[in-house]
Amino acid sequence: MSTVEEETRTVTTDPMIPTWYDIQRVRRDTHDTFTLDLGRADSEEPFSFSPGQFNMLYVYGVGEAPISISGDPSATGRIVHTTRAVGKVTRAMWRLKRGDALGVRGPFGTAWPVDEAVGKDVVIVAGGIGLAPLRPVMYHILAHRADYRRVVLLYGARTPDDILYREHIAEWRSHLDVVAEVTVDRAAGHWRGNVGVVTTLIPRAPFDCGNALAMVCGPEVMMRFTIMSLQKRGMDTRNVYVSMERNMKCALGFCGHCQYGPSFVCKDGPVFRFDRLAPLFSVREI
Repeated sequence: MSTVEEETRTVTTDPMIPTWYDIQRVRRDTHDTFTLDLGRADSEEPFSFSPGQFNMLYVYGVGEAPISISGDPSATGRIVHTTRAVGKVTRAMWRLKRGDALGVRGPFGTAWPVDEAVGKDVVIVAGGIGLAPLRPVMYHILAHRADYRRVVLLYGARTPDDILYREHIAEWRSHLDVVAEVTVDRAAGHWRGNVGVVTTLIPRAPFDCGNALAMVCGPEVMMRFTIMSLQKRGMDTRNVYVSMERNMKCALGFCGHCQYGPSFVCKDGPVFRFDRLAPLFSVREI
């Protein structure tokens, strides 16, 4: 470990200075997606977050990137992130191994409305890597199952090989009071499940649109058509929440990179109630 890493290894109170964590586990989820479990052997200080929040992850000498926290909110001894190797920082993260250090700033941002969903049907719609920011919601709901009515997870991936968290989906399906449906855009020979975009699952999903709350995360085009499908079912957009991770650099609203109309995604989001974004959501230049 470098001298710089050693000097910054203590927990800081400055939100612009990362705290260094050890990589305790690396998992290759798909050909370009991976999960890192982080912890600090030299500290028992818990790391607390709310489902939907994100951290800024810093690779020494490379830079940092905003990544949603995808672990169990009740497991305060570790931090879990799932991401794709698509940019300079995440490609550098892909090359890290167990025992390496990663800088962490956070948690930042707004959370999924798990408290507002109490007493309602919960509809979770995810596309691709968008399941990662929503996995903490599933952890929370299953830990407090009596607080919610029906729970419906609708997940779409490009191909069967791109499906995330297979073992978790199988475990969620084992609950008689949880519906977990998976579809793929393109099927391979061994696939016997649903084929089609994730919105094709919405018309027949078992939820009461008059008493339901939806949480949606995925590519913006997927979220746009998902919301249209939910509206066709009769759901009010005031009961639809989306996650908008885009262009975040500082996580504190200083740099302006993530400005989205009058909002800053890093501090006003990334989770927004959709009716706040509706006037801008279809404007592709923003």
